[in-house]
Amino acid sequence: MRFSFPIILEYLKWVFLFFSIFFFSPSLSDPRTSIANLMCQTTNLTANGIFFTNFVSVMEHLSQLITKQQWGYYSIQSPPPSPPIFGFAQCHKDLSETDCQLCFAEARTKLPRCLPAARGRIYLEGCFVRYDDYNFFEENVNQKDDLVKCSPITKLLSDQDIQLEFAERVKEAVRNVTETAMSTSRGGMGEAEVKGGMPGAYALGQCWNTLNSTGCQVCLEDAWKDVEKCLPGAEGRALNAGCYLRYSSQKFFGNWEEEKNGFNGCASLVLALFGAYIGYGRLSKRRKERKKLAGVPSAVNKSNLNFKYEVLEQATDYFSASNKLGQGGSSSVFKGTFPDGRIVAVKRLFFNSRQWVDDFFNEVNLISGIQHKNLVRLLGCSIEGPDCLLVYEFVPNKSLDQILFDKNKTQILSWRQRFNIILGIAEGLAYLHEGSKVKIIHRDIKSSNILLDDNLTPKIADFGLVRCASADKSHLSTGIAGTLGYMAPEYLLRGQLTEKADVYAFGVLALEIACVLQNVWRHYKDGTITEVFKSSFNGDDFQNKETSNVLQIGLLCTQTSATLRPSMSEVVKMLMIKGSAIPSPKQPPFLNASVLAPTDSTMSSAMNTDNTDWHTTIDVLPANSTTEPASMASPESDEASMIKKCEPSMERGKRLIYHSSTPPPAFYLLVDLRRDLEGKMEKIGEM
Repeated sequence: MRFSFPIILEYLKWVFLFFSIFFFSPSLSDPRTSIANLMCQTTNLTANGIFFTNFVSVMEHLSQLITKQQWGYYSIQSPPPSPPIFGFAQCHKDLSETDCQLCFAEARTKLPRCLPAARGRIYLEGCFVRYDDYNFFEENVNQKDDLVKCSPITKLLSDQDIQLEFAERVKEAVRNVTETAMSTSRGGMGEAEVKGGMPGAYALGQCWNTLNSTGCQVCLEDAWKDVEKCLPGAEGRALNAGCYLRYSSQKFFGNWEEEKNGFNGCASLVLALFGAYIGYGRLSKRRKERKKLAGVPSAVNKSNLNFKYEVLEQATDYFSASNKLGQGGSSSVFKGTFPDGRIVAVKRLFFNSRQWVDDFFNEVNLISGIQHKNLVRLLGCSIEGPDCLLVYEFVPNKSLDQILFDKNKTQILSWRQRFNIILGIAEGLAYLHEGSKVKIIHRDIKSSNILLDDNLTPKIADFGLVRCASADKSHLSTGIAGTLGYMAPEYLLRGQLTEKADVYAFGVLALEIACVLQNVWRHYKDGTITEVFKSSFNGDDFQNKETSNVLQIGLLCTQTSATLRPSMSEVVKMLMIKGSAIPSPKQPPFLNASVLAPTDSTMSSAMNTDNTDWHTTIDVLPANSTTEPASMASPESDEASMIKKCEPSMERGKRLIYHSSTPPPAFYLLVDLRRDLEGKMEKIGEM
């Protein structure tokens, strides 16, 4: 097979680019989010709803402090019987601001596993978060809870002479770390490398900022006494109340001062991943195929989708907090104003993995090619600077959740407005499923991903989790991603993804928009469905038949069996055509997980999916429950009595969900639910 000179030249260009990146070794962003240890104090439990609310509030304040200064502490004192709560968080000082925020975000999703314990702490390799029921801020050592973790001896350290040499290097490195940390008045940190042979020794010590130099010295010296016992193991960690100490035969920390002057993280990661692949594709395939495999960065740069990073930086006033519109787990959104007066929304993404790179190009590729009145329009992107940026049309009237769940009720939607929003979302989803060139499954339909313009026209946003489905496949098998409470049962428990997962999420959302919070199925069966929320609407636009239809459609969409749910195009017809036949729902919209989970381990795996962005209108029963859902039980049955006992905790859960700035994960609600069920635990077994 022969190649023309231009093709070979182009191939060499990509090879040179790839090897330049590889050999010059740019330091990519690493927030060090792997868990060193999660400690929960199980002997001191609380099922107090106020404590859970305070926990959420403390985490929110710590998040703000981490963003501002990379550490912080906060406490809330509540009247008895609720215990006080003290919270602390700090990143290791070698992390960048972005990596620090990513590390804290990861810790924040894992720490609630300790609830209902009143005490918990989590050590990630790059940060530390703790909550407790007493003031521990100046505590340097806690002999009861402090922990040391050792790794085994590796092949590299199998020789006894090498072991002795390695031990001496580790001692020297730790001594340097301690001296460096003590030289700082508060929150000292030191990192050291001792090379000159094989293997090298690397150490990092970090004291929390609440400790002075004396307390830091006490903590690190105590930590060394414990971690020294790990030698000649290749790694050792001491996880103390006031500090973190680690040594290793491999370098595990970064020099942020050097990284700031290096090749920018986003561009280097993108080019390293795609450079060699693109070069090989262009060399080995025909010209037509080579064009299809051409890299997204090149395609973007040659199209009108490309924006200069500096232009977007200036438009957002250098990503000023005053222009910040919102923040998610992997991105922040800012309002940007161009010199000509045009207003846009700029999404600033934080990358720390290949998956996030995939999500970025997924979003660029898909929504740059689709246009619909109910979909947010992508205007372009930038991959030139230290962050990857997406540019969207600006939608001025907030997201739907900010209006629906506004505790101040500054804007109450009329029924007509709610109906039009529901219809618009349905039309947007129908276009994604059936109107575009490929079937697109959004995977994360929820109220916070619905934006409203000046006319309250809904626009579906956040396409980072979308998946394309081919016509010859009944479903996709994929990792779980999305928001608990909006996730279809077959997807949550088995990972089976079809467009019916979006239909399920739409059904949940439609019920939320219609102001229905509970007992939907019971009212539907009793013929009193519109009485649930009739008093919520004022004026002449409230129509019994129309509202009844919407709720019936919501129930249809949230049935447990995917085959019983309608398609989105059918939903649009049912909403738009008056008098159209609407099938009667055959199943209540409540997830009885034991019906779907083949084994306990499957359910455990599903429920370990972490997502703090959580709210739901779907009642959740314990995984081992053999009862029917509440709506199916007769009034005289024990099951109905059990469900009655759940109502207080469900009401408390709703208050937590709708009146907290950060909705709680499902585990909070299940803990509270368990307390109400304790009198009937013999009926359902252990949860």
